[in-house]
Amino acid sequence: MTKIITIGSATMDVFVECDDANIVSVCSKNKNSDFMSYPYGSKIDITTFSSNVGGGGVNTACNFANLGFETSAIFKIGKDIYSEGILNSFKSKNVKLDNIIQKEDTSTGFSIILVSFQGDRTVLAHRGANAQIKEDEINFEAIKDADFMYVAPLNGESNKVLEPIVAYAHKHGTRICFNAGTTSIKRGFEHIKTILKSAHIVVMNKEEASMTTGIQVRPDTKTEKFSQELIHPDVKKMLVSMKVMDYQIIVITDGGRGAYAYDGKTFYYCPVFPSPVVSTLGAGDAFASTFCAALQRTRLNVGLSLMYASVNSASVVSEFGATEGLSTFEQIEERLNANPEYTFLQA
Repeated sequence: MTKIITIGSATMDVFVECDDANIVSVCSKNKNSDFMSYPYGSKIDITTFSSNVGGGGVNTACNFANLGFETSAIFKIGKDIYSEGILNSFKSKNVKLDNIIQKEDTSTGFSIILVSFQGDRTVLAHRGANAQIKEDEINFEAIKDADFMYVAPLNGESNKVLEPIVAYAHKHGTRICFNAGTTSIKRGFEHIKTILKSAHIVVMNKEEASMTTGIQVRPDTKTEKFSQELIHPDVKKMLVSMKVMDYQIIVITDGGRGAYAYDGKTFYYCPVFPSPVVSTLGAGDAFASTFCAALQRTRLNVGLSLMYASVNSASVVSEFGATEGLSTFEQIEERLNANPEYTFLQA
């Protein structure tokens, strides 16, 4: 059985939905932005409230285990009421926890997720222990023993362990899937490039890819209709720019517009798999980790792996909670078989 180890964050997530929330769109010549807003200075009733466990390290570990891989997780928590909730949540998950880091002198990560009426969300995050992982706290032997290491975004001081763990994994033949976070990206492309050279699979959303490469996605103008193309030319530039080694596959997710990939020869586009949207939290983690897992399942079929990832991501957004809707490979394949018209495209 393939061994996978994940490293990333672990949080207690509180979901809040309010019917009084507004979505405000602002468009300029070079950029489109959306904002969630509430009446200023008002007391607002909550429409829906729930709590669950999340974080990139937790979400992806649960997904890999659910897909049938031997899975271990590295994340850091405190010793408090939130850490108890996180550890209790793993009792029903087939994930090894002998590599987690637990310290009394820090607080467990905590997030408040503001959910819009469209199902999208804004996250207010207290990083806590997630931003305090130190190199000497990591079990490097577990990384060496794994066939695959999934690196979820590492924030704050934890970002300093990124280079040594990636270098160690690469040196010992552990394949790497890298999902960059804003802390890494803000350190500049030359820093990210060092990581990219060792990563076999790189997954970012469009905003992160834009920050990494410095390439802005231009809106349509009177004379140029970029939206009519299967893949925006600026997105293609991002994909090519981030592919720094021949063996890499680069993926850019684009929310409700789908996802794109590039393997050095072919550009791929995969639309979103149709599904009701309750909350988008965890959709990116489900997509990225499923894509990595599906590449093995499909024998490196990039387009089909994007479809697997989209189906599992759609399952997650249909439930409240980042790991509640996770599907097995068999369930994903059943949904694909039931929707033969759904497919990827090449450009």
